[in-house]
Amino acid sequence: MENLIPVINKLQDVFNTVGSETVQLPQIVVIGSQSSGKSSVLESLVGRDFLPRGTGIVTRRPLVLQLIHLGRDDVETRTQDGTFIKADEFGKFLHTKNKVYTDFDEIRQEIVNETDRMSGTNKGICSEPINLKVYSGKVVNLTLVDLPGITKLPVGDQPADIELQIRDLCLKYISNPNSVILAVTSANTDFATSESVKLARDVDPEGRRTLAVITKLDLMDAGTDAMDVLCGRVIPVKLGIIGVVNRSQADINKKKDLQEALKDEAIFLQKKYPSIANRNGTSYLAKTLNRLLMHHIRDCLPELKTRVNVLIAQFQSLLASFGEPVEDKGHLLLQIITKFASAYCNTIEGTAKNIETAELCGGARICYIFHETFGRTLESVDPLGGLSTRDVLTAIRNATGPRPALFVPEISFELLVKRQIRRLEEPSLRCVELVHEEMQRMIQHCGTQQEMLRFPKLHERIIDVVTNLLRRRLPTTNAMVENLVAIELAYINTKHPDFSEAHFVHRSVYDTESSNHPTRALTKDMVAKHTEEKDKPEQPVMKLSTREQRDCEVIERLIKSYFLIVRKNTQDSIPKAIMHFLVNHVKDNLQSELVSQLYKKEEVTLLEESDHIAARRKEAQEMLQALQRSSHIIGEIREIHLW
Repeated sequence: MENLIPVINKLQDVFNTVGSETVQLPQIVVIGSQSSGKSSVLESLVGRDFLPRGTGIVTRRPLVLQLIHLGRDDVETRTQDGTFIKADEFGKFLHTKNKVYTDFDEIRQEIVNETDRMSGTNKGICSEPINLKVYSGKVVNLTLVDLPGITKLPVGDQPADIELQIRDLCLKYISNPNSVILAVTSANTDFATSESVKLARDVDPEGRRTLAVITKLDLMDAGTDAMDVLCGRVIPVKLGIIGVVNRSQADINKKKDLQEALKDEAIFLQKKYPSIANRNGTSYLAKTLNRLLMHHIRDCLPELKTRVNVLIAQFQSLLASFGEPVEDKGHLLLQIITKFASAYCNTIEGTAKNIETAELCGGARICYIFHETFGRTLESVDPLGGLSTRDVLTAIRNATGPRPALFVPEISFELLVKRQIRRLEEPSLRCVELVHEEMQRMIQHCGTQQEMLRFPKLHERIIDVVTNLLRRRLPTTNAMVENLVAIELAYINTKHPDFSEAHFVHRSVYDTESSNHPTRALTKDMVAKHTEEKDKPEQPVMKLSTREQRDCEVIERLIKSYFLIVRKNTQDSIPKAIMHFLVNHVKDNLQSELVSQLYKKEEVTLLEESDHIAARRKEAQEMLQALQRSSHIIGEIREIHLW
């Protein structure tokens, strides 16, 4: 099982190269209040001074620290700038590639420089981690993440929301269910108010992955001890509470050797806490962390394998959606044009592969416009709308000239019915406009193909070509619609089969007149019309004789009868005209129009891939390679290693 931590370190290296957080790897996350002794604990685990020190926030970026144990046979000789270097203790940073640091003071300075480079010098923090590997025969295999110390108030140049920034950064790392939380608290503070333990409990309420460390045991007030805390009688911690003794600032200034500090720590524990000395101290902490991490990795490994395999499938699918880099531009251009034209026509026909379920689209929307929108609009047009009895009577009188007419003059009927028929032109032209808008909208619907996103210039040109084709057809279609209305106006066919009841209307009105008193009662229609007229603004009173009332009623009934015939014809002929002159014409000529406009030598520049897609493909390729390497690394672990 000792091989598990190096495996996680390899996986950490793989994913660090692509900067991915898609796979949450097992690691130990160190949190604690500012100046709680986190850095001293880490240096004790490494056995070397290598972390920056000072007042205020010193750790301003996460430090991912991989400790790699070197055996006697593992001391390596490696080349750097043509010079052979042999060392049994050295460090490497991810950002400096293969540069080897044998001087741990240089490691400290590089951490300071890299922190300032990303975080600035104003004491602000940055979430981008620094990755450091330390190879030594004095360490146990561990993967640790050191985070900025939790603080309450901004000091000096620190941002006003520094507390919130640090808390969010800590939560980001400890919320990883595969992390072990190392909550560091100083012994000279009240453990019950420990910020690190409180933060750990927020994400790990059952304490299954939290280990507490009590630092500075030697700095407690005289006459007090941490026995109750270390034994878990104050606040129990499931994975345990381990006490350590840090070097004092004076020891650090005098550069007291860490090995000597470890001996002094052991002596202090034996003297102050003899009954539990063997369960405390830096050496015990290192072994405990190593054991916890190995067991945690073992528990996380099955889920990690599954996660990696699922991600491989997802990124393979994502990479396939981006397509291969373009080689034969002419062939690809023709292929994209054909595919777009086919998708556009299929959307009209209703045979598209991806059918919309959220709203009507394409042919279905056009059908709705014809039979619902246009149909209802025509039906709402009142045959006698805008036509008052006064208008009818005036038209009759104007048509008779100086002599009173014996019969209702036909010319008045024709004049008035044409006026009503003209009212059908506006909704008919509006129907053309709605269909044109839908066909324009379909361009974007069909243009969501991945090829359209890959080649934005080509996408724009396709939109231009189809838009121009639709625009060219619009005047022709409008002219045909106007002609259809004009045709109805050109000849009022009083011999129309459906208008055969005209003479019955005339006769029924005359029969009604003869069977009633000269001052006959008004029909319901006339009463209604009279009521409507009363509601209108007052006009000069026009008194109607019985004959005039009869003539007006005849004309109105004839207008209504003939208007309904024309409206029915219009409701049928306008959609047919739009389909022929606009929809079908565009559908039949779309591909040839696209080919003639786009399939040219100078147009191959349209296949220049967008920077966004190229970058996404590269990221997906790198991530897929990292996942495949990870799968290979995990696959090398035999089940026997887990137990």
